Amino acid sequence: MKYFLGAYAASPNVSGWDAELETEYYQQLKTLTTIQGLEHPFTGNLHPYDDNWFLANIDPTWNYVFTTIPGVMNALSKDPLFGLASTDNAGRQAAIDFMQQANQAIVKLNQHLGRQAVTAIMLHSAPARHKATGSAAALEKSLHTLLSWDWQGARLLLEHCDALVPGQTPSKGFLALEDELQVLAAVNTQYTPVKPLGVVINWGRSVLETRSMQGALQHLHAAKEQGLLQGLMFSGISDQPTAYGAWQDSHQPMQNSANVTVGEAGSWLTEQAVHDCLRLCRELDLTVLGLKIGIRPFTASLAERMAYLRSQLAVFESQA
Repeated sequence: MKYFLGAYAASPNVSGWDAELETEYYQQLKTLTTIQGLEHPFTGNLHPYDDNWFLANIDPTWNYVFTTIPGVMNALSKDPLFGLASTDNAGRQAAIDFMQQANQAIVKLNQHLGRQAVTAIMLHSAPARHKATGSAAALEKSLHTLLSWDWQGARLLLEHCDALVPGQTPSKGFLALEDELQVLAAVNTQYTPVKPLGVVINWGRSVLETRSMQGALQHLHAAKEQGLLQGLMFSGISDQPTAYGAWQDSHQPMQNSANVTVGEAGSWLTEQAVHDCLRLCRELDLTVLGLKIGIRPFTASLAERMAYLRSQLAVFESQA
């Protein structure tokens, strides 16, 4: 089995843009035989810096899952009312306009490759509820709009981010998973025979929300029981004030172990956690399954970054 890699989080381009350095990185990514493609960040254009560079340097056999979270967070930093779940009409419309740009970026990539290369696009139930009002009803209305467009076969999946929990400082603070699942199920009942919507659970974000290593399993169970589980992305989290920060959505690598020779000692993401989640999902044909890790220190060399990626990806093969 092959996996999606959120390679942008491990890029040596940690500030600004160096096309030559990123080209070298992409050449190294092409040597990873266990990935089927990339979780690709969408910020408003096909590539955050240079569409033409991206099209010239990708592996033509890769598949893609677009994630809108980088663009969503950028938009929220300027307008806290932005979001598909926003009860503010202008904020919700801005999010729909953003998704229209994502739709066109998918068309551009597919046309360049001459095939349906984009497997899915991950949506998010912004805005942050400690700064603005979001609702299930607003999200449902937005999803109907998005489903009226041609996505060229890409599935629309909602990636759950940490919800607003009383007494906790959120990273995202979006809608609760219960509300998201209710909306997805309600919309799906109006489409037959194919149920177009599903949910992606991000291990680190669910654990961040629940403050428990069991949180991701609980969220996976909830989504699976409703027939909505379509994806699982592994990304670590910790309560330790390391270089990754305590309770920060900074995509910590997996914890060091006998099989993880290059990892992060303070991470809560372990081989056993990966095993438990994959076992729960074993009989499902997930649309999205993969890994996204950041690298510290930021000054890590390209060779060090690739060592992290190879070591972490190897765990998936051992669990297969």
